[in-house]
Amino acid sequence: MVSTEIATAKRTSGHAPSLPGTALNWIDGEWIDAEKRTDSFDPATGERIGSYADASREDAAAAIAVASRTFRESEWKDNRHLRAKVLNQLADCFEARREDLIGILSLENGKVRAEAAFEFDMIPKKFRYWASAVLTSYGRALEVEPGHLSFVTRTPIGVAGIIAPFNSPLVLTVRSLAPALAAGVTTVIKLPGNTAQTNCLFSEALAEAADLPRGVINVFSESGPGGSSLLVESKDVRVISFTGSTKTAKIISAAGAPTLKIFQTELGGKTPMIIFDDADLQAAAPKVEKALTVFAGQFCMTGSRLLVQRGVADEFRALMKDRLAKVKVGPASDPASEMGPVIDKPNVARIDKMVEDAIASGAKVILRGGPIKDGPLAKGAFYRPALLVVTDPKLPIFREEVFGPVLTMMVFDSEEEAVRLANDSEYGLSASIWTRDVDRPLRVAREIDAGTIWINDWAVVWDEFEEGGFKRSGNGRLNGWTAIDDFLEYKHIAFNSGVIGRAS
Repeated sequence: MVSTEIATAKRTSGHAPSLPGTALNWIDGEWIDAEKRTDSFDPATGERIGSYADASREDAAAAIAVASRTFRESEWKDNRHLRAKVLNQLADCFEARREDLIGILSLENGKVRAEAAFEFDMIPKKFRYWASAVLTSYGRALEVEPGHLSFVTRTPIGVAGIIAPFNSPLVLTVRSLAPALAAGVTTVIKLPGNTAQTNCLFSEALAEAADLPRGVINVFSESGPGGSSLLVESKDVRVISFTGSTKTAKIISAAGAPTLKIFQTELGGKTPMIIFDDADLQAAAPKVEKALTVFAGQFCMTGSRLLVQRGVADEFRALMKDRLAKVKVGPASDPASEMGPVIDKPNVARIDKMVEDAIASGAKVILRGGPIKDGPLAKGAFYRPALLVVTDPKLPIFREEVFGPVLTMMVFDSEEEAVRLANDSEYGLSASIWTRDVDRPLRVAREIDAGTIWINDWAVVWDEFEEGGFKRSGNGRLNGWTAIDDFLEYKHIAFNSGVIGRAS
């Protein structure tokens, strides 16, 4: 639904129309309302902070039609210099909006300021990386035999759908969007309703790129599955770049099968943090703490599966109990807060049920943690860190993604056992190895089934190097040069120069 008031607010203004507290969608360079309005809430207090235009399947259809038309009719897919220029402009636009975006992300998502800043500061660098990549992309050519010249070109695939989650809506959108723009595709972005205020400000920053053609980027927020389902089902959307749960990826993969949809996915994780008995425990402990508490454990690379060699198990367990007990949980508005809330109260209940079920099944409580039920934080979706020791690797708490600050610890004896336990998972997104040994880390890394492996570190990600998962943690890669591949078609052109020469 496009109201007369909103339809007149063009992209060139750069700002959403004056509808106080209402976050709108951005389609074809215009700010678009929806039939349904839904409230936005602060997870730290439960208080309403505004409302948003909750997009429908019809809104998604309009966005897809715009992206399809723009791909066919604009110069975007053919003009790499324009794409490089726009990507650099986007980096500038986001840098100018830094404080605003960090502020709204902290408020609506619940991240403490340092975490929101960490997320935001990756964004301009991603745009600039892909701006440079646009101008250094080449095909290849070969005279296979005399008179027969073949060359390969890479052409944009068409319309790409991007679906990002609530836990890091800004950077996880840009991680897919930047290579998609570099490739020359047009895009429709579906963002979650529970970060709609953030999504709208994100769209405002996009709108301020002076040379971005209308319709290249289209953004909508929704609380339900209607729009995202259409992205997956539509024959006009060739590729879906999806970041989210493995469960949802299975559903959308099946829905996209009739159109032979290409899926670029980064999915769930259950990162093993492997502590060998020769590790620097004092260096490892703060990293393991952050691996659990960053984004309140709502991170696909959360280090929630702690594997510790027997010789240091008692010492490291005591270290982690002490550190996690001291984590200051609180709202982003408090500068002293070290961990914010999870996204909402239903997730608090879900996490706590998983912990209760684990305890009933034999997990030993080292630090119970759990929901904050008393005091000024009781209205928020806060969950104190928990630490459980398990002896049965088949327990769901040890195998399934909790998406909350719950650390499970298991003891191992040998290097071979550590590798076996690390690989005994349906996930394979990332792993962390801690040891002072020179040879062991690479030896173990070769045996671990994971797309990213850190040695004496955690959560180090570079734009220049690929990121993605093994097994049920995803398909394809994000970051690194191969991130662009899913947005491109390879075309082989075979040229018989000898025949043409004789005909003339």
